[in-house]
Amino acid sequence: MSFDVIPAIDLRGGRVVRLAQGDYERTTTYADDPLEVAGRYRAGGAAWLHLVDLDGAREGCFACLDTVAALARAGVRVQAGGGVRADTDVKRLLEAGAARVVVGSIAVREPDRVISWLQRFGVEHLTIALDARRRDGKWWLASAGWTEQGAATLDQLAPRFARAGARHLLCTDIDMDGMLSGLNISLYSYLREFVPGVSIQASGGVRNLDDVRAARDCGAGAVILGRALLERRFTLAEAMAC
Repeated sequence: MSFDVIPAIDLRGGRVVRLAQGDYERTTTYADDPLEVAGRYRAGGAAWLHLVDLDGAREGCFACLDTVAALARAGVRVQAGGGVRADTDVKRLLEAGAARVVVGSIAVREPDRVISWLQRFGVEHLTIALDARRRDGKWWLASAGWTEQGAATLDQLAPRFARAGARHLLCTDIDMDGMLSGLNISLYSYLREFVPGVSIQASGGVRNLDDVRAARDCGAGAVILGRALLERRFTLAEAMAC
């Protein structure tokens, strides 16, 4: 299985930001122009870009189609999400040029609907985002832009999507996200046990190149890089060399 290094751009009010542990009250702004940041990543060799509309994730309406279209025209393969709730949202993003659409909250709340999307839009055009917090010995899945805890657990839904043919699964330990405290490798090793054959995207907490190597070595198919790249703790080229 191949291993991809994917820079992330999170947008809020059109600006490039990062949240700490998914908390909208703990926002750090890094740049005003997402296209400039994306251009820097593309020049560094990025084949993929992970784009999240944080306002859309919370309000339920993806609103960054122009940014997706501009990136697609520049030759960047984009997986984009945040506020995808309906068939029309998936269709609009794909038509704008997104190579993959990330579905999170709706996958937790209405898994049957998302399974129908895998069949309708194709398994290579969807990334299922099952982002979780460890509570009471279980990985509980979050929804509504991580502002709510759903009623399902990771080990309930991940195999279900795998059986339905999902090829790409993005999983973030929310408590690690934006904290530069290292990836939760045990989470991804755990996932590998019950969704073999699915490409797992490890996200949340990458602080250095050792974390990138650890994601690769535990069998993940990709690692998402956010704050560490924005703060230039290492370069994209160095990460890709791993």
